[in-house]
Amino acid sequence: MAKTLMENMGCFLTSYLLFCTILISANAQFAKKTYLIQMDKSAMPKTFPNHLEWYSSKVISALSSSTEAEMNNEERIIYTYQNAFHGVAAKLTEEEAERLEAEEGVVAIFPETKYELHTTRSPTFLGLEPAQSTNFWSEKLAGHDVIVGVLDTGIWPESESFHDVGMRPVPAHWKGACETGTGFTKSHCNKKVIGARVFYQGYEAAIGRINDQKEYKSPRDQDGHGSHTAATVGGSPVLGANLLGYANGTARGMAPGARIAAYKVCWLGGCFSSDIVSAIDKAVADGVNVLSISLGGGVSSYYRDSLSVAAFGAMEKGIFVSCSAGNAGPDPASLTNVSPWITTVGASTMDRDFPADVKLGNGKTMTGVSLYKGQSVLSIKKQYPLVYLGSNSSRIDPKSMCLEGTLDPKVVSGKIVICDRGLSPRVKKGHVVRSAGGVGMILTNSEANGEELVADCHLLPAVAIGEKEGKDLKNYVLTSKGATATLAFTGTRLGIRPSPVVAAFSSRGPNFLSLEILKPDVVAPGVNILAAWSEAIGPSGLKIDNRRVKFNILSGTSMSCPHVSGVAALLKARHPEWSPAAIKSALMTTAYVLDNTKKTLRDASSAKPSNAYDHGAGHIDPIRALDPGLVYDIEPQDYFEFLCTQKLTSTQLEVFAKYSNRSCRHSLASPGDLNYPAISSVFTKKTPTSFSSPMVVYRTVTNVGQPVSEYHVVVSPFKGASVKVEPETLNFTRKYQKLSYKVTFTPTIRQASPEFGSLEWKDGMHIVRSPIIFLLHCSHFVREKVETLRGESLVTGTLQR
Repeated sequence: MAKTLMENMGCFLTSYLLFCTILISANAQFAKKTYLIQMDKSAMPKTFPNHLEWYSSKVISALSSSTEAEMNNEERIIYTYQNAFHGVAAKLTEEEAERLEAEEGVVAIFPETKYELHTTRSPTFLGLEPAQSTNFWSEKLAGHDVIVGVLDTGIWPESESFHDVGMRPVPAHWKGACETGTGFTKSHCNKKVIGARVFYQGYEAAIGRINDQKEYKSPRDQDGHGSHTAATVGGSPVLGANLLGYANGTARGMAPGARIAAYKVCWLGGCFSSDIVSAIDKAVADGVNVLSISLGGGVSSYYRDSLSVAAFGAMEKGIFVSCSAGNAGPDPASLTNVSPWITTVGASTMDRDFPADVKLGNGKTMTGVSLYKGQSVLSIKKQYPLVYLGSNSSRIDPKSMCLEGTLDPKVVSGKIVICDRGLSPRVKKGHVVRSAGGVGMILTNSEANGEELVADCHLLPAVAIGEKEGKDLKNYVLTSKGATATLAFTGTRLGIRPSPVVAAFSSRGPNFLSLEILKPDVVAPGVNILAAWSEAIGPSGLKIDNRRVKFNILSGTSMSCPHVSGVAALLKARHPEWSPAAIKSALMTTAYVLDNTKKTLRDASSAKPSNAYDHGAGHIDPIRALDPGLVYDIEPQDYFEFLCTQKLTSTQLEVFAKYSNRSCRHSLASPGDLNYPAISSVFTKKTPTSFSSPMVVYRTVTNVGQPVSEYHVVVSPFKGASVKVEPETLNFTRKYQKLSYKVTFTPTIRQASPEFGSLEWKDGMHIVRSPIIFLLHCSHFVREKVETLRGESLVTGTLQR
C-alpha cells in the first residue's frame, strides 16, 4: 500500500513537473520583447493612405493566431519612426519577429538593446573666454540659432545654468515641443531650454511601469547626469559656481548662447534602444543642429547597431552627432560608438586638481585627491589607527574592496580604512566604511587605474591615491604594528603640470570593426568637471546622501562628449554651411598632441606617452578649429561607399540605403580611401613573414581659408615603411576649391606593433595635421579579435569605480 502510494505520488510529481515545464515553455513562446522594425518607406503599396497604417498592417499580419495571442489584445506598436529611421518599435514574440522579418518591405529587425550612461575651468582651459568678453566666442558667436539636442536623463530647469536672461527669441526653424509630466510644466521651458521630451515606452515594455514616486515621469532630471551634460554643452554663465567650495568660479557651457533641447531617454533601470532611436527621430524633425549622446552599448556590426543606423539618418539631414567613447580603458579595443559618421570622444584631464594629503605615522606624506567637505573632520594634529583587510596577494578580496556587508565594526570602528578600487562605486565604499564605524577612508588605485586620480564628494573624510603609493601604504600597514595616519584637505589648485593627460578610464582603439578608421576621434576634458546638478539627489549619487548642491563634479567620457558637442555648436554658428564631416575635420586636424610641458600627451594609466589609439587626433583646440585652413569633407554617399567596402550583403546595406535610395558606386578602392581626417595604412599579410605590395590611399581637402594659398606637406618618418606624398604642394586659387593628393606606403622592415606619425599641410598660418597609423597584421588575428569584441558588452558614462 505504501509502495503504491509512493508510486502514485512519484507519478503525480512527474506529471506536475512535466506540466510546469510545458507551461513555462508555452509562456516563453508567447513572451513578448520589443523589436525595432526598419521598413522600406518607398515600398508602401498605394492602397494604404499613410505609412503608419501600412506599418500596422505588417505587424498585424505577423501576429500569432493562437488563443493565447488573441486573448492578449494589447497595443503592440509603441513607437513610429519617420525621420532618422523609418519603421516602428513593436512588442513581438520571437516567432512573430522571425515571421515579420521575412515580409516584403521589412528591411531589418533590431532586438531591443539596453544602453548605460557613460564647468568652471574647462572654458578657460580650452581658450574660450568668459561670455562678457568682446572676442568672437562671445556675442558674435554665441550660437543663438544653433540647437543642441541632449539625449540623457532629462534636465533640472531651475538651475541658473538654464536661465535665459538676455537671450533672443527661439529660432524659427525650431519645431519641437515642451512635454509636461510629474514636476514639469510648460513654464519650465524658456529661450535657453527650448524643448523637452520624454521616451519611456521601450523602457516600460522591458522593465515595467515607471514608479513616479521614485522618479519623475517627465523631462525633469532625477539623476543629475542629464543636467550636467546639458550645462556643459551650453549652460548660461553662473558667477560663483562651486561644489561645497571646490572649483569656485564662473560656470558656463562651451556654447553659452546655444539653445538646449532635452530628450530624456534614460531611467533608473537604464536606457533602451527603442527610446533612443525615437528621441533621435524626433530631434531630427524638431530641428536640432547637433546631437550630444553620452551613452553606449555593446560593440556590434554597423548594420546591427540601431544607434549607429539612426545616427547615419541624422547625419544625412546635416546634423553633427557626438558620442562618448566609453569608460572601459585602458584596455585596448574597448571603444563603443565607432561609426565613422559619429564623432567619438575620449576623456582627458585639465590643469586643475583637488589635492588632499595622507600623513603617515612614520613621517611620510602621500598626496591624493578628494572633494570631501563635511562636519566630520579629522584633526591634522592627531594620528588615527590604520587598517587594511587585504593582503599582499593579487587575488580579489571583497574585504579589501570594502564591499557591502564585508566590514566588521569591531575591526574598523574608529580607524581609517584602506579600500582597494573596483567592483563597487568609489563613494559607496566610503558609505560602507562609515556604516561600520570607520572615521576615514583611503582609496587605492588598482593596476588598471595606475596613477590617475578621480576626485569624489565622499560622505566621510576620504582621499584617493595612485597605485604606487597605494602599494607603499599597504606595505606600511602590513609590516608595522600600530600604523597610523591622518587626512588633510587642501582645496583647489590650478596650473597642474603636465596637462592634459589621457584618462586611464577613457576607452581605447584600435577600432577593430574597421582598422582603417581611427577611433576615438579626439579627446576633451572629462575628469573632475563642474556643471549643473539635479537637486533631487545628493552629489555622491547615493540615496543615503541628504546633501543638496546646485553644481557637481563628475568624471567620465560622458563629460568629455558635451565639450565637443558645445564646440561643434560654436563652429556651426560661425560656419552654418559646414557639413558634420567638415566640423569633425576642423576639430581633428587642429587638435594638439603636446601637453603644457611640450611633451607628448601622457597616458594616466602608465605615465608613458599616449598614442593615436589613446587620444585619437589629439586634444581639441576650439580657437584653431574656428579657422582650420583646410577640411576633409565627406558626403553621405561617401559614408555609404565606405559601407560598401565592409563585406556587407545587399540586405545588410539596405539598412543604410533605403532612406535615400542609395546604391554602391564602388568609388572607394578600400575602406582606407574614405576621406577621413586620419590615415590608417593597414597591410594585410597572407603569411607572418611576407611583405605586401605598396599601398596607396587618397585624400581630398577643401580650402576654407584664404582664397589664394599654398600648402607644403611634412610627413614624419616611419621605421617600417617609406612614405611618399604626391603632390608635395597644393596651390589654391579660390575658397572652397578642392584638391586631391595620394600617399604611398612601402613596407621596409617588419614591425611587431603599429607605428604612429603624422602628415601636416602648412601654409605659414595653418597646420592641418592628420595622424597616421602604419599597421602590418595577419588577417586571421583581426577576424578573431572582431569576433571576440562582438561578444563583449561595453558601456559608457560617468565613471563610478
